[in-house]
Amino acid sequence: MSLESAPTKLVVVGQGYVGLPLALRAVEVGFNVVGFDTDTGRVKRLADADSYIEDIPDDRLVRALGSERYEPTSDPGRMGAFDVAVIDVPTPLHDGNPNLSFVEGAATLLAPHVQPGATVVLESTSYPGTTEELVAPLLEEGSGLVAGRDFHLGYSPERIDPGNPDWRLENTPKVISGIDESSLQAVRNFYDRIVDQTISVSGTREAELTKLLENTFRHVNIALVNELAMFAEELDIDVWEAIDAASTKPFGYLRFTPGPGVGGHCLPIDPSYLSWKVRRSLGQPFRFVELANDVNEHMPDYVVRRLVLGFNRMGRAINGSRILLLGLAYKPNTGDHRESPGTAIAQSLSALGADVRVADPHLSDQSVVFPLVELSAEELDSADAVVVVTDHDAFDYDLVRTHARYVFDTRNRLDGPTVERL
Repeated sequence: MSLESAPTKLVVVGQGYVGLPLALRAVEVGFNVVGFDTDTGRVKRLADADSYIEDIPDDRLVRALGSERYEPTSDPGRMGAFDVAVIDVPTPLHDGNPNLSFVEGAATLLAPHVQPGATVVLESTSYPGTTEELVAPLLEEGSGLVAGRDFHLGYSPERIDPGNPDWRLENTPKVISGIDESSLQAVRNFYDRIVDQTISVSGTREAELTKLLENTFRHVNIALVNELAMFAEELDIDVWEAIDAASTKPFGYLRFTPGPGVGGHCLPIDPSYLSWKVRRSLGQPFRFVELANDVNEHMPDYVVRRLVLGFNRMGRAINGSRILLLGLAYKPNTGDHRESPGTAIAQSLSALGADVRVADPHLSDQSVVFPLVELSAEELDSADAVVVVTDHDAFDYDLVRTHARYVFDTRNRLDGPTVERL
C-alpha cells in the first residue's frame, strides 16, 4: 500500500462517547470499521445493537451491523492491517496528575499492526507533546517502523458535545494536525471523508493546545460567574438578572451562567492537563486554571451550605429530611454523569443524614447508587426540599412549582415564593 492510497479499513480504539459516533459515521461514509474496546460487556451490547449512548439510537447500530462493515470487538487481533487507526480512550487524572495509561495501552496494542503507509491519529485530550513524545515512540517500538517516514501520525482534538442536537460530529469543524506535511495530508484525507470542514494547524502541539484552550476558556469563565453568584447572594443582588442584562450586549461579551459545579470528562480534567504541563515544563503555576479549579470544585459544597441555611430558616434540619434531586447528569438532556457535581451534592447530603432521592429520566437504576424515582406529585409532596441540579427539558416544572414546598434551583429554571435560586 502506498502512502497516498485511500484508506478503507479503520480501527477506532475506544467505543465511548467519542469513539462510537466516529466509528458509525465512518461506516456510513464507506469505511470498513473495527470498533475496539476492552470492555467486553460494552462490546456485547454493541454486537446486539443495544446502544449505551443516548445520541446513538439502536437503529443506527442495526444499520451499521447490517452493512457488515462494522465489527465491535475486544480482540486486538482483529485490528490487523488497518489503513487508519484513531485512539479515543479516556485521559483521567490520578492524584491531580495526568493518567495516560489508556493512551499508552491503546498505542501498545496498535503498534504490532502498523504497516507502512498507515495513519494513526490520537483524539484523546492530553497535554501538548503527547503525540510526539509518548504515542510515536510506542508505535515505533512495537512496529519497527519510523513515524513520518514509514507511517503517518497526527492529532485531532475531539469536539463531541453529548446531547447537542445541532452540532454533531459531521458538522462541527475538525482541527487536524500531523507530525510532518505528509502526515497532515493523510489525516486531512481521512477526516475530509468524515466531516464537513477540516481546519489545519502547523503541528500536533498546537492541536493539543487547541483542545485545552477551548475547555480552559469555559472552565475559567464558569468559575468567574460561580464566584460572582456567591458574592451577589451576600450583597443581595440578583446575579441572574445581571447576566441577562449583560447578555444583551452584541459584542465583547459571552454568556456563561452559574451552576452547582462542572462535570463531564472535559471541564473537571482537561484544564488540569494544561496546568500540569506548564508547571512541569516551566516551573510556574497556571494561576487562572488553579483558581478556577478551586472555585468550581467547591460549588457542590456551596450548594449544600445554602441548603442547610434554607432548612435553618424553616426551622428544620437536613438530618432526617427527604430531599429530591432533579437531575444527576452533568448537563441537560443527556445521561452522562461522569464527574457530575450532582453526585457530590447527593453524597454530602446523605452524609448529613438526608434521605436522598434522584429523578433523572436519562439515567437508569444501574448507573445511580441513590434511589431513582419518577418525578410525580407524590414524590414532590413527600420531599422536604427539591434541588434542581440538572435542568432537563423533560421535567414538568409546573408540577414542581405546584407541589414542592421548598425548591433550591441551581439553574434558574423556576420562580415563585417557594423557590430559592443559586
